[in-house]
Amino acid sequence: MTEVTQTLFSRIKLRKWLIFSTSLLIIIFTLIFQRVQAAKNLRISTEKAAITRVSVITAQADSGSDTIILPGNVMAWHEAPIYARVNGYVRKWYVDIGAPVKFGDLLAVIETPELDAQQRQAKADLNNAKANNALAKITAKRWVNLLKTESVSKQETDEKISAAKALQATMIAAKANLDRLNELVNFQKIVAPFDGVITARATDIGDLVDAGSSVSAKPLFRVAQTNPLRLYVRVPQFYTAQLQKNMHISLHFAEYPHHVFTGELLDTAKAIDPLTRTLLTQFKVDNSQGILLAGAYTEVWFTLPLPPHTIRIPVNALIFQAPGLQVATVTADQKIKLKKISVRRDFGTEVEIAAGITSGEKIVINPPDALYDGESVRVQS
Repeated sequence: MTEVTQTLFSRIKLRKWLIFSTSLLIIIFTLIFQRVQAAKNLRISTEKAAITRVSVITAQADSGSDTIILPGNVMAWHEAPIYARVNGYVRKWYVDIGAPVKFGDLLAVIETPELDAQQRQAKADLNNAKANNALAKITAKRWVNLLKTESVSKQETDEKISAAKALQATMIAAKANLDRLNELVNFQKIVAPFDGVITARATDIGDLVDAGSSVSAKPLFRVAQTNPLRLYVRVPQFYTAQLQKNMHISLHFAEYPHHVFTGELLDTAKAIDPLTRTLLTQFKVDNSQGILLAGAYTEVWFTLPLPPHTIRIPVNALIFQAPGLQVATVTADQKIKLKKISVRRDFGTEVEIAAGITSGEKIVINPPDALYDGESVRVQS
């Protein structure tokens, strides 16, 4: 009985020791597993923390329109300086600056005493030539009749006929000279060459004037047609392909801040100025209200369609490095791809991209300086 009891007691003691040992091993393995898992989690967290976080925008093509503002010069539709065609002095003028005139209106009259004397002499010369020509014709006719009866020689008759023809030519020359002087006398009256407005008067009664062909001649008046007006604008070469015949533009004048005027494209110079790389364009501007002034400066607003696939990005997406201007894009596998770009225009806060990126690409904004090609990144939401 005693041996059985001891054996049973030994078995119970062994079982307790096995249970204790097993529990201890389980606890030890559990602690080891937790330590390993914690180390693994720490490593993963550290790796995640080490990956650069970036913010991105999606590049999108802008298919709208663009407004550009260029300086323009407003000019008269027609403008001409009015010179005297004869020498003399001003007897009277009839219009002053700002006066509207019609074609043929009398502007001034020039007194020409020397020309008047030449005209009177030319009239006398013509009358004398007519008389001599008439007498020569009668004489030649008589000699022709006398030649029929052989009362005079053939030689003498030919001389009389030739003399009559010479005097007729002298008469024609005298008449042409008188006609020329009559035309010059008509130039005593200064008239408007077209409908318009007097923009300058540089003469007064009694002023001595010279004919327009002389070096010292000065214009007496200046006449301008101010409706419609011509507008000249120099357009940069980049925009010339977008100009279209009869396109309309808006004009903004500082003196009329609440009024917008319009103009229509007439034509272009069809050649780029090699000095300024601009194209001279001409517009027609309605001035039926008469409030716009020739010679004025204006701001010309062009609304032009954007070039196809135009992309604009903020300037804080640009990377300035030794290879040149770049942007950082994020690929589908969350890798950095540095791309070299060229800028077409700079708007201050945005730039327009000419080449380098396409619509739909993810562009990193505010990229870190240490960002490199192929680097793994995490995109922040």
